[in-house]
Amino acid sequence: MTHDPSVLALQALAWILSDEDRAQRFLALTGLTPESLRDGVTDRVVQGAVLDFLCAHEPDLVAAAEMIGIEPGELAAARERLDR
Repeated sequence: MTHDPSVLALQALAWILSDEDRAQRFLALTGLTPESLRDGVTDRVVQGAVLDFLCAHEPDLVAAAEMIGIEPGELAAARERLDR
């Protein structure tokens, strides 16, 4: 089953934001601010940044995928589908 990449990105974002240290690392590495994240949450570029953040750190990718209930490769594939 193929999941909607935007939905996966939003689920992944919820996982990222569930931990203060991880959320701060996400903002620092992406250059997003809480305001720009809030305003751009439906933007595919922002969603891509969420998935890129996870794909760059395998332990986070695996943990986020586990929370969502999918395989880590599905999150990586979702990143590719966002660009289509």
